[in-house]
Amino acid sequence: MEEKSLDISPLKGAVAALEKSIAVCNANALNGDSDVADTMRSGVIHNFEVSYELCWKYMKKWLEMNVEPNILMGNTRRDFYRIARENGLISNVNSWWGFHDARNRTSHTYNEVTAEDVFNTAGEFLPAAKKLIIDLESML
Repeated sequence: MEEKSLDISPLKGAVAALEKSIAVCNANALNGDSDVADTMRSGVIHNFEVSYELCWKYMKKWLEMNVEPNILMGNTRRDFYRIARENGLISNVNSWWGFHDARNRTSHTYNEVTAEDVFNTAGEFLPAAKKLIIDLESML
């Protein structure tokens, strides 16, 4: 099957925003103002949400365009990540399942422990998202 073009510029922009928000948060972590730190952490979490959502949606689009249009019908999210790994889009299903779990917990970031955990997961997610972009670009 001939591969079709996929514009991943929105994904690249979202991941760049996540990277920038993490860098700004890390650069300003020592200022001691808890309100500023909480606001910056919230920005990282929001950028993580957007980036994660776009990552899996672009994986889905690529699979539908290049493997089979209904390849994901009736599959769970874990199955989706397994299929993405089998097609060279990701290398670690468990990592992406962890990112999915963190994304699901973002609505509970009013809890300090949950917010800190999701914030830390965003930092772990960034390299995986950047690798996905590189892999998608190489397959386009």
